[in-house]
Amino acid sequence: MTAKKQKTIRKKVIFSLYAPQAESVLLAGDFNQWNPWKHPLKKSSSGAWEASLLLMPDTYEYKYLVDGDWQIDPVNKRTCENCFGSQNSLVTISK
Repeated sequence: MTAKKQKTIRKKVIFSLYAPQAESVLLAGDFNQWNPWKHPLKKSSSGAWEASLLLMPDTYEYKYLVDGDWQIDPVNKRTCENCFGSQNSLVTISK
């Protein structure tokens, strides 16, 4: 009997930040090699900025770049310290 390979499926994750006064909001993290230009968020009429990504199951560190200033996710209490002495937000995508 041969073992079947299980296919790992990417999951849709929506990143959202309420920042109605912001001119631009970018998203950087482990999933894009910390390149904020890969995932600019789009502003909705409610003032929330959103981006939808397909990510493999794992735990990722991320941060928002709001008008040039780094910011953790204010609604996500899961954080960890980064090498710069500040905090990154954490998100875990389960299998």
